[in-house]
Amino acid sequence: MAPESKAGTALDTFPKLLLHHLRERPDRPAMREKDLGIWQTWTWREAAGQIRAYACGLAALGLKRGERMAIIGDNRPRLYWSFCAIQCLGAVPVPLYQDSVAGEMAFVLDHAEVRFAIAEDQEQVDKLLEIGERVPSLEVVVFDDDRGMRNYDQPFLHSYEAVLELGRKFDAENPGFFEAEIAKGQGSDVSIFAYTSGTTGNPKGVVLTYDNVLISARNGAAFEGLTEKEEMLAYLPMAWVGDHIFSYAQSYVCGFCVSCPESGATVMQDLRELGPSYFFAPPRIFENILTTVMVRMEDASALKRRIFKFFMKHAEKCGVRILNGEAVGLGDRLLYWLGELLVYGPLKNTLGFSRIRLAYTAGEAIGPDIFDFYRSIGVNLKQLYGSTEASVFITIHPDGEIFADTVGKPVDQVEIRIADSGEVLFRSPGVFLEYYKNPEATAEAKDPEGWMHTGDAGIIDERGHLKIIDRAKDVGHLKSGTLFPPKYIENKLKFFPNIKEAVAFGHERDHVCAFVNIDLSAMASWAERNNVAYGSYQELSQDPRVAEIVRGHVEQANRDLARDPKLGGAQIHRFLILNKELDPDDGELTRTRKVRRRIIAERYAPLIEALYSDRDSVHIELEVSFEDGRKGRIQGDLKIIDAETYPVAGDERQAAA
Repeated sequence: MAPESKAGTALDTFPKLLLHHLRERPDRPAMREKDLGIWQTWTWREAAGQIRAYACGLAALGLKRGERMAIIGDNRPRLYWSFCAIQCLGAVPVPLYQDSVAGEMAFVLDHAEVRFAIAEDQEQVDKLLEIGERVPSLEVVVFDDDRGMRNYDQPFLHSYEAVLELGRKFDAENPGFFEAEIAKGQGSDVSIFAYTSGTTGNPKGVVLTYDNVLISARNGAAFEGLTEKEEMLAYLPMAWVGDHIFSYAQSYVCGFCVSCPESGATVMQDLRELGPSYFFAPPRIFENILTTVMVRMEDASALKRRIFKFFMKHAEKCGVRILNGEAVGLGDRLLYWLGELLVYGPLKNTLGFSRIRLAYTAGEAIGPDIFDFYRSIGVNLKQLYGSTEASVFITIHPDGEIFADTVGKPVDQVEIRIADSGEVLFRSPGVFLEYYKNPEATAEAKDPEGWMHTGDAGIIDERGHLKIIDRAKDVGHLKSGTLFPPKYIENKLKFFPNIKEAVAFGHERDHVCAFVNIDLSAMASWAERNNVAYGSYQELSQDPRVAEIVRGHVEQANRDLARDPKLGGAQIHRFLILNKELDPDDGELTRTRKVRRRIIAERYAPLIEALYSDRDSVHIELEVSFEDGRKGRIQGDLKIIDAETYPVAGDERQAAA
């Protein structure tokens, strides 16, 4: 049952929670934003005032209950307030990825029959104008940042400030309208359309109710003991359901403050200044941060490198055990305390992690070594397993039961089971209502008993923890019968700071091969230290010395795989380094940077076949998209590299016997 406010009204929608915070904590910070180098703060009273005026302004412009309004842009307070303002009127927010090209936006806007939209700036307005004829339902566009908008005279364009003024006038003329509209809402109403990233085709519109989102957010907050005193930095795409839960839903549930960075380029600096207590990042972010740390250490003095390596080795020995509250000898504790003083503390301060009480990672598997690195220096990092269709929360690591090879135990009110096929199924209050306009997909995803099919293959271990092996549809077998989990192998490669992306192949093949993308920042640092001249990513990626470095990483991954009797046969035999980065604009990755395997298999078919031939090089010629929208072509000859493979652990034992 939903909590009750003092007025006796169930707090089962975000607008009702807004009024609750206005009564209970009017002067506590609700949102912050860094603008022109200065942090600006809005209290719950000030945020409620903005939302009230904005909602009334949208009502004056004609937004009606049940209609959809798009939200497009980077993390900004006004865009977060848009969610609540739209919901105050009983309408439904539809957030879009801000880096989507116009064509991708057109599909979502048309599919959701969006009539209103708020766009952050001129760039996003231009996209909407470009696709206007393809989205006949779109009638009203509000823009937040008015820079560059002076000569835009379309009558359907309205500045955010103009809508506020219109709303204040409407509110004065219609007293009680705002509260009456909020009172009409209830938990079973639709809260948001959250579109999937579209890994295998067009994105699907996941329809989530207030009950779905709020019950899940409350259960997650209760699981971790979140309070109004948390501080969070909102920097991940607002269209991603994880940001919606952590930066919006849990903020309204708990009453804590959410801060927006100045820009995507300043996130790390803003993170350091803010010092959040609650932090979420996908594995790629944690990997990038670790890459930056290691690159900086390579540039440090010899003495600093020796001190760093010494104390990191000690942290590797006992840091995780100390964080878990396990028994550790006095000598090791004292040495760890000295490491905290000299290395771990300054490092966390530099990263902005000094005040973190709880950090999550999710979206895909994180490398065990990366996971243990952060925990060893005292960052309480946990893995979380969830999905858009679950309103995020399925499993979380409980305190004291944190293992790098699992994703934890079910959150309150969540049931999980493993189907005979090995697929993970779950049932919870967060299970979505439906896929919009797609009853067939809805019926395929959840059965009549409410069990949701995740599409992931997993097991429940002897500790009661869930282990995710890979996407069920992606797990295959080599001709030998050896299990082939591509994502697991790719994550082994992506652990290395020099490798940004990898794609493994092997299903129904004799052996595993792979594509590799180098990490330009890491390899550029190496090139600078070693006086290696290069003119572009394309040139550096094909340098023979880079190939040898990557070969070493691949062979280390093979050694790790060889230790697992079940996966030792899935070692990488051959690989090539692509001369371009896999890119969402080329359709190779989703906007959340998940590999689109079908598209890569089609786009790079000649390269894949060359890997499985006896050739030692292959020619590539591709059309690519540039950041400004222009198209171009790249071409080149890619060297195919053989990697050493190693005896599988079980085979060694059998041979010895």
